Amino acid sequence: GTVLMLVIKMLSSPSKVNDPRPGQPYKGGDFCAFLPDNREGQKTAMLLRKAFVHGLIFQIKSCNGEERVTWGRIPHKTSWDGGKARNGYPDAQYLREVCTVL
Repeated sequence: GTVLMLVIKMLSSPSKVNDPRPGQPYKGGDFCAFLPDNREGQKTAMLLRKAFVHGLIFQIKSCNGEERVTWGRIPHKTSWDGGKARNGYPDAQYLREVCTVL
């Protein structure tokens, strides 16, 4: 089937008041997630967009002494294959699970 690919580029920037180390610089990154291109996938994409606008998709974590943007608590499929164990498809429960979180 066809796929919706969500591509997000997070720029490096100083962290904000609610971040782990306010005012400290953090490293951004390129992020990619996949959804099936069907009615449920499109609905989920709209919910994920709202979550992004409200700052719920990413978090800042310290990694090897460097602050960096990482995925937050909302699960994403970052691979189109590999199954649930590798954050990919097939995963028959994913759309239901992510919509519950959203």
